[in-house]
Amino acid sequence: MFSLFQKKSREFSKTESHIYGIITELLKRNTTDIHCDELGRKYYLSNEEHHIRVTVFGNEYVIRITNTHDSIAEKYDDFLVDKILVAVREEKQKRMDLICGSISDSIENMAERLHNTLTASSAKDPAIIKVA
Repeated sequence: MFSLFQKKSREFSKTESHIYGIITELLKRNTTDIHCDELGRKYYLSNEEHHIRVTVFGNEYVIRITNTHDSIAEKYDDFLVDKILVAVREEKQKRMDLICGSISDSIENMAERLHNTLTASSAKDPAIIKVA
């Protein structure tokens, strides 16, 4: 009885699968720049090394792929575009976490060096008042 109401899992067509593969491969490369307009749901990927640009318009479900020879923009199923947007957001978040971690590590290292310098200078000159 329940088998009649089960939702069939959605699969990509050959073209959709190809588009999804191109975009996920771009996201794997560190040389790909990701720019986002969250309010307008527009996402821009560009890889100058491979001469390819991708623009995803989330509101219109349009994907534009441009390389040195061609440019194509087509409207796709919302399932594909939403999957792509999830992948782009995840990669963007992963990169932001790496950057924030790197900045935090740099700040901690600078603070430790400053602390060590102040400790060493106060040990040399006991007239310096220690601040707790």
